[in-house]
Amino acid sequence: MRNLKITGRAQLQFSDIALPLTASTWDVSSDSLICAFGPSESAAVIELKRLREYVETPGETLEIIASWDAPCPLPALTCDKILNLHHFSDSSISCLVLAGGDIVIVREEPLPGEDLIEIVGSVDAGISAAAWSPDEELLALTTHANTLLYMTREFENIASATFTSEDVEISSHVSVGWGKSETQFKGKRAKALRDPTIPEHVDEGVLSPFDNHTASISWRGDGAYVAISTVEGEKRRMIRVYSREGSLDNVSEPLDGLEGALSWRPAGNLISGIQRLNDRIDVVFFERNGLRHGQFSLRITSEELDSLTVPLKLEWNIDSSVLAVCYPNKVQLWTMGNYHYYLKQEVGLPRTSHGNSTINIYWHPEKPLRLALANPNAIQTLEYAFTVNSGSTCPPADFGVVGVIDGTSLKLSPLRVANIPPPMSLHEIDLAKNAIDVAISASNTRIAVLSNSDVSIYAFDIHKKPIPSPSILWRNAIPPDHYPRQISFRGDTDLFLLTEKWETTESALWRCREGNVEFQGRITESGRISNLFSCVEGSRLYLQAITGSILEAAVEDGVPNTVEELQCSLIVNFPSPAPWVQVAPYANKSICFGLTTSGILYANERLLVRNCTSFLVTNTHLIFTTTQHLLKFVHLTATEDMEIPHDEPERDERCRTIERGARLVVVMPTVYSVVLQMPRGNLETIYPRALVLASIRRSIEATDYKTAFITCRSQRVDMNILHDHDPEKFIENIDTFVTQIKRIDHIDLFLSQLRNEDVSETMYKETSRRGRLKDAATLTTNINKAVPFDIASKVNSICNAFLGVLEASKTAHLQNIITAHVCKTPPDLNAGLLVIGRLQKVQDPLAEEAAEHICFLADVNQLYECALSIYNLELALLIAQQSQKDPREYLPYLQSLQELPRFRREFEIDDKLGRYSKALTHLYALETLDELKAYVQKHALYSDALALFKYQPTRLTEIMRLYADYLSKQNRFKEAGIAYEYLDSYAEASEAYRAANLWQESLSSAVLVPLPAAEISLLATALAEGLVETKDFFSAATIYWDYIHDIRTAARVFCKGYYFSDAIRLISLQQQPELLEDVVDVGLIEGLASMTELLADCKGQLGAQVPRLRELRQKKAEDPLTFFDGIDSLDIPDNVSLAPSETSTFGGTFMTRYTNRTSTINTTTTRKTSKNRRREERKRARGKKGSVYEEEYLMNSIERLIERVNRVNEEVQRLVEGLMRRKMREQAAAVAQAMRDVVVLCDGSIKEVFQTEKTAEATPQAEGAAERPVGADGVLWDSLEERGKKREPPVVKSFEKMALLG
Repeated sequence: MRNLKITGRAQLQFSDIALPLTASTWDVSSDSLICAFGPSESAAVIELKRLREYVETPGETLEIIASWDAPCPLPALTCDKILNLHHFSDSSISCLVLAGGDIVIVREEPLPGEDLIEIVGSVDAGISAAAWSPDEELLALTTHANTLLYMTREFENIASATFTSEDVEISSHVSVGWGKSETQFKGKRAKALRDPTIPEHVDEGVLSPFDNHTASISWRGDGAYVAISTVEGEKRRMIRVYSREGSLDNVSEPLDGLEGALSWRPAGNLISGIQRLNDRIDVVFFERNGLRHGQFSLRITSEELDSLTVPLKLEWNIDSSVLAVCYPNKVQLWTMGNYHYYLKQEVGLPRTSHGNSTINIYWHPEKPLRLALANPNAIQTLEYAFTVNSGSTCPPADFGVVGVIDGTSLKLSPLRVANIPPPMSLHEIDLAKNAIDVAISASNTRIAVLSNSDVSIYAFDIHKKPIPSPSILWRNAIPPDHYPRQISFRGDTDLFLLTEKWETTESALWRCREGNVEFQGRITESGRISNLFSCVEGSRLYLQAITGSILEAAVEDGVPNTVEELQCSLIVNFPSPAPWVQVAPYANKSICFGLTTSGILYANERLLVRNCTSFLVTNTHLIFTTTQHLLKFVHLTATEDMEIPHDEPERDERCRTIERGARLVVVMPTVYSVVLQMPRGNLETIYPRALVLASIRRSIEATDYKTAFITCRSQRVDMNILHDHDPEKFIENIDTFVTQIKRIDHIDLFLSQLRNEDVSETMYKETSRRGRLKDAATLTTNINKAVPFDIASKVNSICNAFLGVLEASKTAHLQNIITAHVCKTPPDLNAGLLVIGRLQKVQDPLAEEAAEHICFLADVNQLYECALSIYNLELALLIAQQSQKDPREYLPYLQSLQELPRFRREFEIDDKLGRYSKALTHLYALETLDELKAYVQKHALYSDALALFKYQPTRLTEIMRLYADYLSKQNRFKEAGIAYEYLDSYAEASEAYRAANLWQESLSSAVLVPLPAAEISLLATALAEGLVETKDFFSAATIYWDYIHDIRTAARVFCKGYYFSDAIRLISLQQQPELLEDVVDVGLIEGLASMTELLADCKGQLGAQVPRLRELRQKKAEDPLTFFDGIDSLDIPDNVSLAPSETSTFGGTFMTRYTNRTSTINTTTTRKTSKNRRREERKRARGKKGSVYEEEYLMNSIERLIERVNRVNEEVQRLVEGLMRRKMREQAAAVAQAMRDVVVLCDGSIKEVFQTEKTAEATPQAEGAAERPVGADGVLWDSLEERGKKREPPVVKSFEKMALLG
């Protein structure tokens, strides 16, 4: 679908130079041409000159390098001839191979002791052809003695071969006749016994009558093989294929009329040649094995065929995309797509006065579409770019009209209407002459075609069905002495033409009208012009200079130009030239997008990406493809605000994967489609989510819910977006939604897909900056409202709103009403069944259809139970009939229910359905107390029964007694104690409280029994001993004093809990000071000893674990693999991937290597067991030194230590105060200092131990794991995940040292 467009052209004639131009080559370092003039029959001189482009006069253009006499050493030649001219850019040396046998090098910058011109070799027999290999390391020569010579760059002969008649025997050609008529099916009787692999006519290799018997050489692109075409024995022309080592590989099969043109496609798959037949000339292709591989015919008339008496030439460009066919007066450029060859350009040169020779073509070695054409009198350099000539990309004119040039035929296809793959098309316009450019108007109603001599305008009625063929409106001739380059529409009627002259470097702009071509002015700003184009909307005209500048042409409608120079204004200057440019208006400004040949995409001066391969612009999006085979969308906004999506096609709607090598052709936002062309030439139409969602959002904003719904349905977009994009607007326009959609099944489809999720924030999050700002404003508005939109009740809110609208037309939307009830969350099946029940009650015939529909939406068994739950047996029967139930099962049951009284029937139904609480109410209504008690005990319905009998004290007491016994059996002793106490059963209450460890309630209930004092004392003693075991010393001491009156034991227990103040208060209250020394002082000494030991242990633990943790982290940072492996020396092969796989034999997966086990294939299968998981969990809990879990264990251990220190902080405070009160100042100072030291150590280690930085090795995500593994690997996964989480460090309580301690 791509055409070749001329982006640069320089031309020079050598009318004042006596010597003819005989050879040229490119100097890639300076991007200039090295030209050789002479020798000729009149002057045996060779002049080597450098051609500079874009210079006004020939004297300034040609810079002489060297000149020397070149007499021909062979008497058979009238004058010598340059067979090959090659320039080595790395050493500034030019090499000339002459037919007389001399090999000459010219040094532009000779070193001391080196000659400017030197003959480095000579072949006595003379040279017939020469060619350098693509890597410039080998020179292949063929001599007049029928030999092949290989020379190195130092011109040393390293191989030779002789052409013999026996060479034809090296290949045994067997053609299976692919694509030939003899292999096609012609019926069972047509030549049934004939071998289809043998053609009807076998070529003998008859020479063409115009064969000049010259030799040709062509290398394959990788330099591994070389093809040589020579005439063998004056009988046939043969192509020999030699390897780089000089051995003969294959020869071509015989072909009548094969001429000497030869060019091996650099891609390596085809060898091209020319075959002249009686009625046509074909370009034929051979494989490396010598067999034919297709052909195409040159498009020439019979008169041109008769006049072509000289052989043609062929030459592929460097990337194998264009094949040049050289004639005596023109060159044709052909491209191939879908196995069809298109004639894209035809370029002519002025007639030469030096005989009737074929034009020579020289492709640039590095720039694929840059070439030079030369004949003895003139040279022309051209630069092309592949472009798609398409129509507007702005709705509603985005029909995707594409024009494809194919010689005198223009293939036209509106891809939005007729997606026809090339080389086919909807319409073909037959042209009088070969087209060189095509333009399509903004509305696609005008097609302009440019040829070398005229401009033609065709009318194209794209809105008519079927679309008729374009018809000619008018045709204008090109102004004389001007050479056309490009054409472009501005709007629908203004057509502009860009031309240039041979003798000047300036371009001119013309306006084409019916009947005349108006001159608009010469373009003198920014040098030569490479492109003429209009903006995306087609309202403005732009020019691009070869320097990268983008200019807007000031061309007024209906105002003739009165000055010679065209007025232009600079829009932007790209940092580097960009052959592909599009301009999009935004906010009264123009954004210029330019793509360079190296893949850099600019937006004005801003560099967007470096890996772009093609791009398109609409009025809302920039769309481009990348070398990573991704299609990306960028919302049009200010240049500095443009956001390039990441390479995340699974997460971002603005990015999606495409086929390798695909290029953009057209985009059609109206139908949200993009057309891509694959490398082989076929088309693929895709519907990217970015375009689809943009179209849906536009339709919703325009309240066109029908279009939005159809788009969601056809493109499989979640229909929740119809509501979530603008919830408030949707709720307000539900009646509009129903009116537009109309179809009942479509409304059902929408309701059935609703769910409590805001897809505009999850699945289809708005990616444009404008949309995000709008969503933020909407969110702020909702927050400020009294009742914001609640996602949890979204489905029910929508269904209720639909029910409110649909109730007005129940008959028409009965099905939708039922669907709205069933689609609620949770489904409101009862409401749907009640609707059917009302229809059934009035014997409406729609009841059965409604029942069938609700059974389709929900589980029929659940519906049957729901019908029973509303006690409608007729409805239950109707639902059962729609199911697969056996009538012998449900009919007797329904009949038995029908015979029962009302409350008994309802009880039986609720009991069967498991609704025991409701069944209990029916028993209460039946006044069967014994059955009710049994039912309450069976189903534990005590709370429900209490609620039923709350106004009947006697029955309430009976139920409460049952409930208390039940609670006691269920070990819910606290609640049981309260229940017993409510029933005044204090003995049972005391036992229940005692079992619940509630000593206060237990003792108070025991006193209320009342129990004897001795039993109360025993109960108090048992409770106090239990509290001492649980370390609730304060409560235990309280019991000893309040109930047992044992002051000594009470004081001792207070001291155990470090409550020395309470112990001293109790002793002083009872006036027993002797207990201070016997109890308090002893308790202080014991507490001091245990606390000092505890603080010493904490200090020692911190001193050991913190340095070890530091050592582990340093090891992990230096060598993560060794850290996780637990191995100091691990020899890892450098060719083995460390990524986990099911068949890895190196250490299993990343998470299993630390175990040091010998792994077999699929080691994870032996570890995915619960036994290994439990073993791994024990290893993790132990945190053994040297294991992978040690770091986690140390962190947890230090955290537990800090928590313990915080817990004993108050105990130490109370201990220090007690010691001071008992005159033990030294001991108090010692324990306070020890506590302070531990607190300082804990506080100082927190920052180091609980660092929040997470390394790549510490997180499972860094390994690319998608799911948590099972078994032992899962334990390590949990450990790494826990370690990678942000961990809040504990807070160390400060310890204030008493001022009395100094």
